Amino acid sequence: MTKQITNNIMMIRPVAFHMNEQTAVNNYYQKNAEGVTPEDIQKEALQQFDAFVEKLRAEGVNVTVFDDTKDPSTPDSIFPNNWISFHQDGVIRLYPMYAENRRLERRNDIIEGLKQSFKIDEVISFTNWEEKSAYLEGTGSLLLDRQNKIAYAAVSERTMPNVLEDFCDEAGFDPVTFHALQTVEGKRLPIYHTNVMMCLGEAFAVVCLDSIDDLEERENLVETLEETDKEIIEISEEQKEQFAGNMLQVLGKDDQRLVVMSSAAFYSLNDDQKAQLSKHGKLVHSDINTIEKLGGGSARCMMAEIFNPKK
Repeated sequence: MTKQITNNIMMIRPVAFHMNEQTAVNNYYQKNAEGVTPEDIQKEALQQFDAFVEKLRAEGVNVTVFDDTKDPSTPDSIFPNNWISFHQDGVIRLYPMYAENRRLERRNDIIEGLKQSFKIDEVISFTNWEEKSAYLEGTGSLLLDRQNKIAYAAVSERTMPNVLEDFCDEAGFDPVTFHALQTVEGKRLPIYHTNVMMCLGEAFAVVCLDSIDDLEERENLVETLEETDKEIIEISEEQKEQFAGNMLQVLGKDDQRLVVMSSAAFYSLNDDQKAQLSKHGKLVHSDINTIEKLGGGSARCMMAEIFNPKK
């Protein structure tokens, strides 16, 4: 039976976390930290990372942690779900990345390390698309309904239809595409990753429908979610700005469902939304504000789900 959620998560522990200038050109969630030393930024990010991992493990999530390397410099390595995805048939897939310094996050030693515990039969790479300046950034770009073989994707500079088509042809998914936008200095510009405005669980979807200005695209998304029996939990654009779309449903001890998010996301939700989400799992949140502010990503981005069978 195809699984939609897993108990196994990979995370990368930062060694020199800082704002990545190469990604800030189209990630409008990134903010400069003025008057704070690089050492303090790294110290805060590390404390927040370790507390997050501890919280997940306390809930029974199996978290495999790898340390980042100082050389080469990879300030966004804390978000590994963009370069790799894991699959129940023993396959892993590698993805083409928009920022050149993010391509350095792809590490064979991590793959070899995972082979000690997980069945990895094949590595399929889409990274050749980088030569054509075309990108698809893993499960940041792709929200995979693994059970219904649907790939939801918001088109952007980091999520391009030609690479999406290649992925879907190879992996056997059907694409559902749309344009998700945010207001930046009075202009409607693409949201850099799909998983910022949408989260997909076993039986629910958190989605910021207001970010999809094209009503036909919005209607198509809603219809597809309803046809696949997903309860739609709608969030506002303001809540999206607090990373309320960047959640992940995982399995804890005794297969308890958990809905994991940042504290910023949790406190942005109203009581009705929390009640809706609680039907799908225990709400677990952790303060990762430094990582969110400088990295422009949140809790879901930090967790790469491992679906490959355990050895």
